[in-house]
Amino acid sequence: MALLEIRNVVKQFDDFTAVNDVSLSVEAGEFFTLLGPSGCGKTTLLRMLAGFEQPDAGQILLDGQDMSRVPPEKRPVHTVFQNYALFPHMTVRENIAFPLKMAGWAKDRLDAQVDELLEDVRLTEFGKRFPHEMSGGQRQRVAIARALVDRPRLLLLDEPLSALDAKLREEMQLELIKLQKEVGITFVYVTHDQGEALALSHRIAVMSHGQVEQLDIPENIYGNPKNRFVADFIGQCNVLEGTVRALDGETMTVDIKGCGEVRALAVPGVAAGQQGWLALRPEKIKLDKELPDLPDEAYFKGRIHDCLYLGDVTIYIVEVADGVLIEAMLPNNIPGVAKFFDDGDIVEIAWRFDAGSFLTE
Repeated sequence: MALLEIRNVVKQFDDFTAVNDVSLSVEAGEFFTLLGPSGCGKTTLLRMLAGFEQPDAGQILLDGQDMSRVPPEKRPVHTVFQNYALFPHMTVRENIAFPLKMAGWAKDRLDAQVDELLEDVRLTEFGKRFPHEMSGGQRQRVAIARALVDRPRLLLLDEPLSALDAKLREEMQLELIKLQKEVGITFVYVTHDQGEALALSHRIAVMSHGQVEQLDIPENIYGNPKNRFVADFIGQCNVLEGTVRALDGETMTVDIKGCGEVRALAVPGVAAGQQGWLALRPEKIKLDKELPDLPDEAYFKGRIHDCLYLGDVTIYIVEVADGVLIEAMLPNNIPGVAKFFDDGDIVEIAWRFDAGSFLTE
C-alpha cells in the first residue's frame, strides 16, 4: 500500500475548479513533485495535503487513514514554505527545537534531536545565530530542519527554492537530494521550474487546469511526453503540426506542415489521416553546413533565422520551407568558439526517425 493516496479529489472556489478529480499515489521514501504553471492547482493540492484547505470531494489517505477532516496540527505532516516562516526572535537552535518544545519533549532528548538535525543540514556551528544573520540558503536549511525535527511521515515543500539566486538554487537542489536520501522521509515538492523537477524527483505529476496531464519518471516526462501540453511545458521542444499519411509496421509517414513527409515511430491506435504533432527536442537535431542524406533520417535545408546563446549550448532557430522554424541545440565544446553559425547562414538539419514522439492530443 502506498504511503499517500489521493482519490478523486476536487476543490472549488466559487465557480472556479482549482483541483478537478485528481487521483495519484506516493510511495514511502519517494521524492514526488507536483509540477505546473501558476494556477494549475498544484499549491491548492499541497494545501489540502497539509490540511489548510478541505477537499469538496474525494479522499486523502495517509497510511490508509482518511485525513480529509483531520486538522493540520493532528497530521504527521509538515510544510516548508517559500518565505521560510522562521521566528526572527529565536536562534537557529530555538527555531528547530520549537515543535519538540510544544510537544513536551524532555530537554536531554530534545537537545539530542536538535543536534542531529543541525548536523544533517550542515549547520552545527550556526545554532546560536538568528535568522537575519544567515544567508537565504542557510535560512532555508533551518526551515527544513525544523520541519524534519520530529520525523513526520510526510514533508511538503511549497516552491522552497524560488526566492534564491540561480547558483544557490542549484546548490540547494543537491542538498535536498542528499538530505532526502539520508532521512528517508517522503517529500512532496511543488514547483513551476521544469529543470528543478527533473533534477530532484523520483516521479513527477505534471498538472494543468486542475488535472494531472502526465505522471511518470523524469526520463519519460521529458523523452516521451503524453500530450502537447507536456511537450511544450517541459524544456525546449519543437512541436510540429502534421498528418499521418501511411503506416509501415513500426514506423509511419507523417506530412509535417510546411516541411513535407518524414518517418516517425508508429503510435498504437493511430491510423492514416490522423492529425497531430511531432514533438522533437532540439538536442536530437543535427545541424551543419552539410549533412549526409541518410535513409533513416529526415533531412531539410534552411537558413539560420536567430540564435540563443546559453553558455554551454547555443540554440539555433532554423527557417525551413514555408517559414517553418525549427530549433536545434549544439554544445559549445570547441575552445574559443562561441558561435558556429551567424544569422542568414545556409545550413542543413536532420533527425532520426525515432528522435521524436507523435502526439494526438
